[in-house]
Amino acid sequence: MKRVVVGLSGGVDSSVAAHLLVKEGYEVIGMFMRNWHDESVTLSDECPWIEDSNDALLVAQQLGIPFQVIDLSESYKARIVDYMFDEYQRGRTPNPDVLCNREIKFDVFLEAAMKLGADFVATGHYCRKSENKDGSYSLLAGIDKTKDQSYFLCQITQNQLSKALFPIGHLEKQEVRRIAMELNLVTAKKKDSQGLCFVGKISLPLFLQQKLKSKVGEIIEIPNDLTQFEVYNALTIGAENVSLLAAPFTYTKDIGTIVGQHQGAYYFTIGQRKGLQIGGKPLPSFIIGVDTKNNLLYTGQSELHNGLNKYALKLEVNSINWLNNKELYINNQLSCRVRIRYRQPLQIATLHRVNGDVFILFSKKQKGITPGQFAAWYQGDELLGSGVIEH
Repeated sequence: MKRVVVGLSGGVDSSVAAHLLVKEGYEVIGMFMRNWHDESVTLSDECPWIEDSNDALLVAQQLGIPFQVIDLSESYKARIVDYMFDEYQRGRTPNPDVLCNREIKFDVFLEAAMKLGADFVATGHYCRKSENKDGSYSLLAGIDKTKDQSYFLCQITQNQLSKALFPIGHLEKQEVRRIAMELNLVTAKKKDSQGLCFVGKISLPLFLQQKLKSKVGEIIEIPNDLTQFEVYNALTIGAENVSLLAAPFTYTKDIGTIVGQHQGAYYFTIGQRKGLQIGGKPLPSFIIGVDTKNNLLYTGQSELHNGLNKYALKLEVNSINWLNNKELYINNQLSCRVRIRYRQPLQIATLHRVNGDVFILFSKKQKGITPGQFAAWYQGDELLGSGVIEH
């Protein structure tokens, strides 16, 4: 009998995942990951870890499976929290959930599971895994497209994928709820948690202020008719110009107008609208540039502002992960569909490899391309690879 350790989060998805594995005849062990100890920045009424741990225990008891809590907070701080601080301090926007899967769930947690003699680890992710003819594995989007979570797994390796099970990936969310209701599981009607992976919803400003202290700076509004925007829009949209199309726009104080103040540039991200406290403008203001060196924010009016929309992006080469360990370029190009954030509809695009650099060129402009986030590319339902956006 194969042994599986399930990451029980105290939510309905992992609860039903555990039930389905029991039903399939696996020897199942439930394990709750405690990744966080600082309650001062956690919105505890949103996702208290103690309540989640208790719910996970109750589910394990209902299913008749062993249960334990594992404290991974030291690894989580070193691999996820410190990374988040570093990225925000550089004016970039990290995605800790992607890193949590690669570094915690399918690394530290997987290692702990293997010590218990497990053959696999399982989670409640809405995605699927399929075995290829050569014995390798592919990661596929979940059947429920409104809940598909394959993007969050875009950085896991082939070895990690080989040891992973996703029992609910073939189900719609409403079916998962129905199964939980039929079993009378304590989590059946529990709302989905939001926020950091296995941590809960945090107050990001309070979280960042632990290390990144408030520092008053200026907000500069950039007009929509700069020469660099005109030059950019005049470029031919093709492989010959991909590096120019991916190049970041540059702003200085003298080309804009001071419209307000902020408490620290590193608290903000490209495309952000809320929290700027800029009033009296004909159109909503969005952040189009973050300069943490000089503690400046640059904004533009309307989500159609030229500074917020680009045709291409550049990837950090060292961050690129091919899930099947196969680079699928044909003549240094790959036609695919790409998303640059969770829940974004897949966009028609082409990967271009140029003199050792890798770019993504989209068929239409993309709003809010954000350094530090992950771009993931697909063909059909299969997630082929991903990389961190450099600019």
